[in-house]
This record gives sequence, structure tokens and C-alpha cells, in this order.
Amino acid sequence: MLQVVDVAVFVGIDVGKSAHHVVALDAHGVVLADRPLPQDEADLRELLESLQLHGPVLLVVDQPASMGALVVAVGRAVGVHVGYLPGLAMRRIADLHPGEAKTDARDALVIATAARSMPHALRELPAADEAGAELSMLCGFDDDLNTQIIALSNRLRGLMTGIHPALERVLGPHLDRPGVLDLLEKYSTPAALAAAGRARISRVIAKRSPRVAASTAAAVIDALGKQTVVVPGTDAAGLVIARLAAQLSQLQLQRTEIADHIEQMVTDHPLSPVLTSMPGVGVRTAARLITETHGKTFPTAGHLAAYAGLAPVSRRSGTSIHGEHAARGGNRKLKRVLFLSAFAALRDPESRAYYDRKRAQGKNHNQAILALARRRCDVLHAMIRTGTLYQTGHPHAA
Repeated sequence: MLQVVDVAVFVGIDVGKSAHHVVALDAHGVVLADRPLPQDEADLRELLESLQLHGPVLLVVDQPASMGALVVAVGRAVGVHVGYLPGLAMRRIADLHPGEAKTDARDALVIATAARSMPHALRELPAADEAGAELSMLCGFDDDLNTQIIALSNRLRGLMTGIHPALERVLGPHLDRPGVLDLLEKYSTPAALAAAGRARISRVIAKRSPRVAASTAAAVIDALGKQTVVVPGTDAAGLVIARLAAQLSQLQLQRTEIADHIEQMVTDHPLSPVLTSMPGVGVRTAARLITETHGKTFPTAGHLAAYAGLAPVSRRSGTSIHGEHAARGGNRKLKRVLFLSAFAALRDPESRAYYDRKRAQGKNHNQAILALARRRCDVLHAMIRTGTLYQTGHPHAA
């Protein structure tokens, strides 16, 4: 929650790519400004400096990053308070205003009105942190690369299934291996693979995946012998497969390079030893934990669990609705990383014992993993708060 006192001017900006819309209200709700505003530093400075003549200014945006990054930076440079209104809160507040139109002017008015009359709905923006900003950007790019890799892998496996299902069953699950992609880039059709022979296939794979070269080559030759007919369109599919394999190889190489940068930045972060001491927390998990909680304060472990969407939500209405249910909101990225981290921690004896106890109580697999993630959230909060490493055998360690 944003803590601001003695504000005289409340500025709401609905950010856009090339231009924003700004609405400024004084403490009594009188409109001081209501106009489009170019995405330009000079215009932003001129507006904010003119509004500062009325007293302390609170600047609130609906997007603090991307298109709103310049607005936030200029606001801090000018010396005004800066906060943001989350999108879901903004839409709910907009439903309370008359009319159903969706315009930039109306959205800016909603933001400014919320800043003036509902300060509890605002969120504080963390102070400028170059390392945190770089890590967030790299993690976001890593997510984009992973999405593209999944899409290309699915497309590649679909084409292989269409022309030779047996071959896809051999190579499809191993598209993460560089040697397999080199093979598909060089010999992209069943006929080309058959002509190459086992020895040549093995040599191509061995250049970047030597451990699986011999076994994969033998499996490919065996799969080729299971289909004698040629499916129409095989040659065209081969052209596409070769190009998809090349693209996939480049994306995987880029992701490896980005991972090296992320690992170095996480290693240099003061929380790195604390986070990575916990079972199931590696470099990428630690990076996500840092970026998703950076600049935010959680007084208790319950606040952190609620932010991650791991805390149960109570629903009660007389005698008809009662009990607690799984939360549907929260930070989905943080919830996902905590869930996967808990799943990876099942190899830890203490985590496994807690998981087994939950299964014995009648919970299914996902419910037990969520319970473990919630338990680990408590431990993680205590570790971050005190700066201590994970302690095996601690009564509260899961």
C-alpha cells in the first residue's frame, strides 16, 4: 500500500504507446488538467512542474513498466510521489463510475479519482534499482525464448508425426539436445536419414551430443525400418523441418547465453546464498523469486502466501456457503515457481515426508504439492527476514 500524506494534487495518467491522457484533481476534486500528453520528457516535466505550484503531487499510472517507464522516471526526477493502480483494481473501480464507455480520458479520471479517494487501492513502486531492472528484463526475455522454443518444438513434432510417426517417437522427445537438431537440419526427411546410414548419423549427433550419439543413431535406423510408404508432402515437410530445427537450435543457444547472465546476476545478489540453500531452489527459481518480490514488503508469511495465491480464501454466507477454497488470484508467476520448486523438493526427505502426510490425509497430488508450497513459503519468508540459510532438521522446515 502506498503511504502518502499532505498531497495537494492527484494526477492520474492512462499511459499509451505514443501519447498518454492525464487528469489532475486537487484535494476537493476540482479538475486542474484534463488533456492528452505526448510520450515526451519535456512535456511530462512541464506538466508536473506546473502542477507542483499547487502543492505536493501524487502521480499514479496504470502501467509502471514498458510504456509507463518514462512517466515514472520523469516523475521521480521531478520529485513527485509515484504510485500505480493495479489493472484489476482499476477495472473494478471503473465499474462504480457512471457510463460504460472505455476511453483514455475516462480511465485517467478513474485513476485520479482512486488516488484521491481510495489511497488503499494504490501500490508503491520500488526505488529505481538497476540490477533489479536488468534481472527482471532478462527473466522476461528468458520467458519469451522459452515460449518460442515450446511453440517451435510442438510444430516440429507435429510435422514429423505427419510424415513418419515412428521417427517422431525417437527424435521428438529429445529436441532439447543440440545433436538431434543438427541431425534434423542436415537430414530432414526419412529418405535422407536412410541414405546417410547409422555411422554418419552417429557422427553428426556426436559433434554436440556425444553421449547419446550411438544409441540415438541405432534407434533412428530401427524406426526407419518400421515404415516403407512415403506420405505425400514429405519433401516439403523436410524443407520446413530443416528450418525449424535451425531456428530451434538458435533459440536454445540464446537461452543458454541469457541463463549465464542471469546466473551471474543472481550469484552477485545478496539473497542468493539464502535462496539457493533451500532444496528445490536453483538459479532460475531464485531469479524469479527476486524479481517477483523485489520492492515489496510482506509483514508476515501469510502476506507473502496471499500475494503468491497460496493462501486459502474463506467464503461464508449464512449457512449455505462455508469453508475455505483455493485462491484464484495472486501473482501467477510467483505461484507457479513456488509450485514447481515444491515439486522439485520432493527429493528432499523432509519435504517428501510432509508431502506423504498430506497424501495420507486424503489430498490428491496437486493439493499436496500446494500444501507443501504453502509450508515452504513460511520457511522462505523467515529465511529472507532473518538472512539465515535453510536448516535441515528444523521443526518448521518442510
